[in-house]
Amino acid sequence: MELALSPEDAAFRDEVRAFIKDNYPAEMRVANPETDLSKEQMLLWHRILHKKGWIAPLWPKEYGGPGWSITRRFIFEQETTRAGTMPPLAFSVTMVGPVIYTFGNATQKAKFLPRILSGEDWWCQGYSEPGSGSDLAAAKTSARVEDSQFIVNGQKIWTSSAHYADMMFLLCRTELDKSKHDGLSYLLVPMNAPGIEVRPLVTMTGRAEFNETFFTDVRVPTDQIVMGRGDGWHVANVTLKYERMLLGDANKLTYRLARAVELMKKTTLDGCRFIDIPEYRERLLKLQGEVMASKYHGLRLMTEQAKGEDSGVKRLIVKLNGTMIAYRLSSLVVDVLGAAGLAYEPVGEAAEDDEATTWQIDNMYDIGLIIGGGSSNIQKNIIGERGLGLPREPKSAPPTVRG
Repeated sequence: MELALSPEDAAFRDEVRAFIKDNYPAEMRVANPETDLSKEQMLLWHRILHKKGWIAPLWPKEYGGPGWSITRRFIFEQETTRAGTMPPLAFSVTMVGPVIYTFGNATQKAKFLPRILSGEDWWCQGYSEPGSGSDLAAAKTSARVEDSQFIVNGQKIWTSSAHYADMMFLLCRTELDKSKHDGLSYLLVPMNAPGIEVRPLVTMTGRAEFNETFFTDVRVPTDQIVMGRGDGWHVANVTLKYERMLLGDANKLTYRLARAVELMKKTTLDGCRFIDIPEYRERLLKLQGEVMASKYHGLRLMTEQAKGEDSGVKRLIVKLNGTMIAYRLSSLVVDVLGAAGLAYEPVGEAAEDDEATTWQIDNMYDIGLIIGGGSSNIQKNIIGERGLGLPREPKSAPPTVRG
């Protein structure tokens, strides 16, 4: 099952390949662009794609996108991943941008969409809190209205790239008298507002791509709410739909699988290539089948989208399977690397990484992605209950108090 291309789409594929070859900045070809490049370096390719009109493959033409067919979107994403280019800024272009042009008012669209496309505004996501990760609706960060402004107080955690961000889309509680789901609102918050403090969180990779973000009486204009007060849960879930598709991207899995195969062909144990050792080859073949299944599932979803059908919970399978496969794949490679895969010493964000270190970082990061965007257990519950009609998971009974 492969995508059959028309002569016009095949010519477009060739155009994309040639453009990448001729224009992708050499200085961006580092082991881990997200952590090894400065903010300005990461924006180099973004600005090149923006000038070409290709920065937002998903966006309709009326909002500054290329207006591509679904097939051309797929071709572009496949070719850029195959070439190892840095993808468009996920929180900006792929997540909050579509939310603003779908739910935002005319003023919000005019103000924010051009700056997202140009790279002037780098966005981050304000969802998780110390007490509300998987149970996102339990968010306690609050916003009360005073003098036509929201006054925000609280804390967010695991805010990726908050140290770079110019803006945040923030889920917070504005309606204290409503249920936890109905009491949430979705605000667009400038990160330079007084009262915001960003603290880096150094992970086990030795890097600090995540942050804690604190809000102390932060003032946000009331016209920077998406939809209305109490509509935040709906808007946040639409945003998560885009995030989950990103986290389980089959194109990226295919690219990483090809890298793993090449490494296993050239790495040996007692003179024997790892790809020829039965137990390692068996693990690789199983992963190859899973990657192919993910790819074909993605093509199935693309077909449904082209027909105007709603794929529903089938989209959650992308995130659930994709992140688990990515972790098992990087675990296999770390095992193949042996001592080289363990001899990683984190030395900060400017470090140059060899191949072993790259896979070690991937493996550590992949563990977190199983949780990010909704943990695998949460995804299974949603698929089982909403997709398969299984009974809801019983809630634990409160502990019995004995006198």
